[in-house]
Amino acid sequence: MPAVHHKLLLEDALQDSPQTRSLLSVFEEDAGTLTDYTNQLLQSMQRVFGAQSEMGLATQQLSQQLLDYEKKNFAMGKGDEEVITTLQKFARTVEELNALHTDLANQMADSMVFPLIQFREKDLTEISTLREIFGIATDEHEASMVKYSRLPKRKENEKVKGDLVKEVAYTRRKQHQASMQYYCALNALQYRKRVAMLEPMLGYTQAQVKFFKKGMELVTKKMDTFLSSVSNMTHNIQAQLDSDAEGMRMSQRELLSVEDTVYMPDKDPDPVSRSLIQKSGYLNIRNKTGLVTTAWDRLYFFTQGGNLMCQPRGAVAGGMVLDLDNSSVMAVECEDRRYCFQITSPTGKTSMILQAESKKEYEEWICTVNNISRQIYLTENPEAVAIRLNQTALQAVTPITSFEKRQEGSPNPDRAKPGGVHCSAGDSQGSGASLEPEDLIAPGTPIQFDIVLPASEFQDQNRTGGRRTNPFGETDDDSSSESGDSLLQQVFAVRFLGCMAVRCGDNQEVIYEVMRQVLAARAIHNIFRTTESHLMVTSSSLKLIDPQTQVTRIHFQLGEVRQFAAHQENGRLMGLVVEDPDWSQGDQEGAPPSYSAFVFESNTEGEKICYTINLAKEIVEAKKDPEALAELMKSMPLTNDGKFLLLEAETGDPTNGEGQEDLESEA
Repeated sequence: MPAVHHKLLLEDALQDSPQTRSLLSVFEEDAGTLTDYTNQLLQSMQRVFGAQSEMGLATQQLSQQLLDYEKKNFAMGKGDEEVITTLQKFARTVEELNALHTDLANQMADSMVFPLIQFREKDLTEISTLREIFGIATDEHEASMVKYSRLPKRKENEKVKGDLVKEVAYTRRKQHQASMQYYCALNALQYRKRVAMLEPMLGYTQAQVKFFKKGMELVTKKMDTFLSSVSNMTHNIQAQLDSDAEGMRMSQRELLSVEDTVYMPDKDPDPVSRSLIQKSGYLNIRNKTGLVTTAWDRLYFFTQGGNLMCQPRGAVAGGMVLDLDNSSVMAVECEDRRYCFQITSPTGKTSMILQAESKKEYEEWICTVNNISRQIYLTENPEAVAIRLNQTALQAVTPITSFEKRQEGSPNPDRAKPGGVHCSAGDSQGSGASLEPEDLIAPGTPIQFDIVLPASEFQDQNRTGGRRTNPFGETDDDSSSESGDSLLQQVFAVRFLGCMAVRCGDNQEVIYEVMRQVLAARAIHNIFRTTESHLMVTSSSLKLIDPQTQVTRIHFQLGEVRQFAAHQENGRLMGLVVEDPDWSQGDQEGAPPSYSAFVFESNTEGEKICYTINLAKEIVEAKKDPEALAELMKSMPLTNDGKFLLLEAETGDPTNGEGQEDLESEA
């Protein structure tokens, strides 16, 4: 007894993934082939019925058509071997009985032609109608999703948002119902196809046997058992169809009994999983259609290994879109759309902007890409590694998103007064054992991720008579003596990642530990957006300048910078340790100084910034000895105004407008 080996699962109807669509296209191809074959088979039977004078030729053609069933190569033909064998036996029987059909017209009309016509007009027509309904429902759902994707984030659109959510839920439910009805009909067609192929020939042969029973006793004795087995086969197939149809009806009722929130976007009650290393689902991708015009396409994306894959509808397999190893992901604002994020290749030459359907999907995609970029998937147990890294980072840091409020008696209103044990240069370098993280940074030290300039200081820098810092090193007539006397003035485009108080200022390991804690805190708490600033290095000080207002956000004297280093693996990261006497523990004599470590990400190489700071310190030392200064100026190229010229200065115009937008750290 043949069995149906492939079915369209009703549980996959709601997701409507490319894999389901690909399997659906196979079923549709099978139905189309079956329709063509049914029409051909019916034409042969009608010719047998109508062409009594050419009965021999007609039955010969019918026999050939029965043999052609094996050659049709149905896409869903697996399991039809017994049907093929049976049809081949029928073909041989037709050849033996091709001269005896003249008096059987009425019987053939009732038992041979009519069942096949009923199958074509009822079953195959139903498939065609359901296919059209499914296509219309799919188009309506796609149209509603396009309108929902364009929904802005403004609060005054809450009513419009509610209407669009209801529309999306209605069209999605409609598509869900249409797809399940279509899937049920295609599954049932696999049974009805076999019955429709066997039942007409069974009636035809039985009519022949009844009419020529007396004259064909030998033939009928050979065929009684065969016809009985065919009859039992059709009854069994029909019983399987009835049982399977009842099961599909129960599954359909169960799947339709869910809450309406299943059909609503952005209503997922499940919590966000931040340890995923695989992700799949529909995303909107932004494509440029012209110089200034863009279009958004809704495609199915999934991750495979370290690659981001995309599979359009109807495609058999997906293609690679981007290599995620060492890539960066960030949240972006794009065309007033919600839940947008950008993935950038390690080289920065390739990037794409994607839009998720809900906030949960948006956060999970960012976390998944971030986990894959660390190459966690190459470990033996990647899921456990991802969970452990997230838990370890969460326990290691206690981040805050703004400066601590000023405490009573604190001399600096922008920072909390750091405490802890001070490590001198002799202690850090003379000890043979490496310092523990607790010796470098006090446990529980807060991290600040942004620099909030106090309103009073902002006003002081913009009062009448004040002057904004010029990032190009140009001086006006009323410029300060600092800019005029500076032998070095270099500007770098950087992004401030975070800073925190540290216990030790003379050990370079403290910079690496601060980098680790700041990056871990940003990853755990999904703090991806940073603001570009200009870091000006002169022979006397370091300044962090706002490129929009030219207001100095942070100012350090060069002598306050105790340590500076670039990251050992990610060359774009650099950090520095600053000592400020104003942060010392009170005004007590002999009180240990306080240190703070700052972490920046540059657009080029952190080593260039470190080299420039080191050159500035050499200039400071050389100023004490005129001969040493002269030797240093001979060894370095100078500008027309006598300042040091860096041959590998950072390329690009720092005021080209790119730095005005909020960016996300690649770290």
